[in-house]
Amino acid sequence: MREMIFEKKRPGAKPGARFAVLFGAAFAAFGSAPLQADPMHGVDVYRADGHAPMGVMGDHMHKTGEMMMSFRQMHMEMEGNRSGTSSISAEEIATSVPNVHFGKPMQPPTLRVVPQEMSMDMYMAGFMYAPSDWLTLTAMGMYLEKEMEALTFQGMAGTARLGTFTTRSSGFGDTKVAGLLRLDHSETRQVHLNLGLSLPTGSITEEDDVLTPMNTRPVMRLPYGMQLGSGTFDLEPGITYTDRQGDFSWGGQARATLRLGSNDEGYAFGDIGRLTGWAAYQWAPWISTSLRALGEVEGSIDGQDARIAGPTQAADPANYGGKRIMLSAGVNLIGQSDTLDGALAGHRLGIEFGLPAYQDLNGPQMERDWTLTIGWQKSF
Repeated sequence: MREMIFEKKRPGAKPGARFAVLFGAAFAAFGSAPLQADPMHGVDVYRADGHAPMGVMGDHMHKTGEMMMSFRQMHMEMEGNRSGTSSISAEEIATSVPNVHFGKPMQPPTLRVVPQEMSMDMYMAGFMYAPSDWLTLTAMGMYLEKEMEALTFQGMAGTARLGTFTTRSSGFGDTKVAGLLRLDHSETRQVHLNLGLSLPTGSITEEDDVLTPMNTRPVMRLPYGMQLGSGTFDLEPGITYTDRQGDFSWGGQARATLRLGSNDEGYAFGDIGRLTGWAAYQWAPWISTSLRALGEVEGSIDGQDARIAGPTQAADPANYGGKRIMLSAGVNLIGQSDTLDGALAGHRLGIEFGLPAYQDLNGPQMERDWTLTIGWQKSF
């Protein structure tokens, strides 16, 4: 997923608290199943580790005629700025980082508007259908909510703080379709190709009012990371491997996002390469836990939107992308046939929490703090 420059916390219940309540209720319900199902009574056993951690997309295939519905929410928090591998203060950015738009009317020589706290909520609805054992078709739509709180410094130079402001954008994002093509399959092992395409259904012309160094509040086009889509058709090829031995399972996935040309505003986000691997242990048929590592390399933006121009790092196409390593811990729960009289049989709930282990970012930009993904899946 592309790093975007995103949200401040909203008032009201914190995301972590909301997830904790959902997790507690789900754990109580799923946990009412016995540790081992009894085959003598014809009870269907579902494996909690039958799917990858919830943050991994396109990890499994289905049998002929089978379909699956899914819903995920991913929350990301970002705070503070980093250039390369080092943190950088707002005052240092405001006094020493050149403004790429300097020379245009009312543009100071250095950056004067610095993002402080950001977050994003992404809601993803997915559908999978297998017309044959060797091919599974997938589609996913998403809705995004973003906010960014920024600090404005007064005037053309100096470190006097004028104030903070918050910008917001929300709406449908890009739509993703894919085909999963089986290469190898046994009772425990599976290898398949991920052949995906991202369709540019998300807006790239979002606007909001901003606080300028001259203490005015014009409505301007929001920076690249606050837009809702890429504006380009993107190829998303990949390959996925999964295996298991008894109660242990593991897997790996390599995927890329390759931009096909520029969008209508004259730019394209950078290509992305991702490599992830995970291991899981199934404690009982209804519960497994996992550890996962994700490495990501992302290029800077190619081109420029002429209407995204301001004394902020987020308006500079060079200040996007970089290298990251994320470490995540997760839990998968799945209802068994003897759970609540079978009402939850086959319903899968997954939760995954991630923290950055390494970040080397292109130019000054927001650094990632943590991510939290919760999702539901059910096959039919």
